[in-house]
Amino acid sequence: MAEIVGGFLLPHDPLITADPSSPPKEQAQAVMKAYDHVRARLHDLEVDTVLVIGDDHYTVFGPHCLPRCLIVTGEASGPVEPWVGLPQTAIPVNQPLAMHIMQHGFDTGVDWAVARSITLDHSTTVPIHLCYLDNPGINSVPILVNSGVEPFISNKRCYEIGQNMRAAVKSWGGSERIAIFGTGGISHWVGMPDMGRVNVEWDRMIIDAFSNCELEKILGLGDEEIIRQSGNGGLEIKNWIVALGFMQATRGELIEYQPVPQWVTGCGFMELVE
Repeated sequence: MAEIVGGFLLPHDPLITADPSSPPKEQAQAVMKAYDHVRARLHDLEVDTVLVIGDDHYTVFGPHCLPRCLIVTGEASGPVEPWVGLPQTAIPVNQPLAMHIMQHGFDTGVDWAVARSITLDHSTTVPIHLCYLDNPGINSVPILVNSGVEPFISNKRCYEIGQNMRAAVKSWGGSERIAIFGTGGISHWVGMPDMGRVNVEWDRMIIDAFSNCELEKILGLGDEEIIRQSGNGGLEIKNWIVALGFMQATRGELIEYQPVPQWVTGCGFMELVE
């Protein structure tokens, strides 16, 4: 029987790999140490499949197609952007589990968009590359929610999708040990006049809310307020909310937080604990 063993919230900032030497050395090292910590935890937890929650940035999709929630059930590779500084590499997908999560959603109220072949952007592939792609014992199930461009998915729906995925995994007959990554955030203004600003006060409020799993507060955050306080990139806490719903966590433990204007992002790492 499949077992849920871990949940992590972490950045997917492409500048971490595209421009690794731009921040102060101590900050860059702290961020990479945090990725190494997640890598070590996956090893300690004997994880063999990671559900990776990200979003598209008008790179795979665009005005012609904006899926609200998408699950990859077939072949995947990435990152699609050559400037990210990572090789475009095949990403092993746990296809039977992905198909099960998809079908469970169809049967219980999640109308997944489905990708049977996809080249993903940095939102899922940066964490995969930095945390476990070189480990042949770990597969992925990449999942995208529309937290990047309008019309945005709601916080409540993100939490419900996480809950639905949890139920699907609990009903899976395989023996996998499963973790989840909620990727992105925290404050950053992508292509906006404030690009490069990091709102440390807001970031710490978000970290505190996830540390205490203050569900009502988190789900009650309005999109306009999130954008005002933390930029359009701050909406990626919706990816974190999917992970929160999946884990049914009672607390979150801070691994690292570094506000890095050179990477235009507040980089937060947390582990969710059931």
